[in-house]
Amino acid sequence: MSYLDVPGARLYYEVDGSGPAVLLVHAGVAHLRMWDEQVEAWRARLRLVRFDCRGFGRTTSEDVEYSNRDDILRLLDAVGVERAALVGASRGGSIAIDFTLEQPDRVSALVPVGSGLGGFDGPDDGIDWDEMEEIFKQKRWDELVEREVAIWTDGIGQSADRVDPDVRRRMTMWGLENYRAEQPAEKAQQLKPPASGRLGEIRVPTLVTWGDLDAPSVQAASELMASEIANARRQVFPGVAHMVNLERPKEFNELVGEFLVGAEAAT
Repeated sequence: MSYLDVPGARLYYEVDGSGPAVLLVHAGVAHLRMWDEQVEAWRARLRLVRFDCRGFGRTTSEDVEYSNRDDILRLLDAVGVERAALVGASRGGSIAIDFTLEQPDRVSALVPVGSGLGGFDGPDDGIDWDEMEEIFKQKRWDELVEREVAIWTDGIGQSADRVDPDVRRRMTMWGLENYRAEQPAEKAQQLKPPASGRLGEIRVPTLVTWGDLDAPSVQAASELMASEIANARRQVFPGVAHMVNLERPKEFNELVGEFLVGAEAAT
């Protein structure tokens, strides 16, 4: 458990295990604790680096412009990793894709999980984002987190008892921890040109994973990645919404773990 000082922030990170390096980038509705089960499963054969992005978890930040991609580059340098496989969920998947495009020589493999995609204009998810933004501005954290859990943990239009209650409890706890810390992180510099038009530039082994109960926009973005990234593998998890690794940890750990070890062996 360590901290890394970067311009305008102090990044909290953890390093576990030994073997080929893997960087885990958390979703925008969680923090690095969302990868606990993966660390436990993979630490015997992989070196796992994870951190709290600005605005999340134990990382502290100033209200300044910054680049998530530059933060990752500085972190990899600080822990002595020349090349790493990137596993990113949701917002973290979008960050991982952007980093792969900006720093291709530093990435050995890529695993977007229910990932966002910069510049992608997907189908309407039927969510009133303006209302969510107003709740955010009023700092009604409990209400905001409950709505986010309903969207990203339960799945849009799904019952609140569909998932394991402990998964729902953890997602609620992590969301509240993030918002109550009130760390500024709204001035992230976006990759230009955006990733959606540049997927053909990605040349590393890639496994795109998502759940068939996820938001329509996420499923459409995932389909695009799987189609346009050269030789990308795809895995759709049936009966799963956005938080694939939390809903199906055993299957996820086996599938992605074997992919990561195999991708390293092939390089």
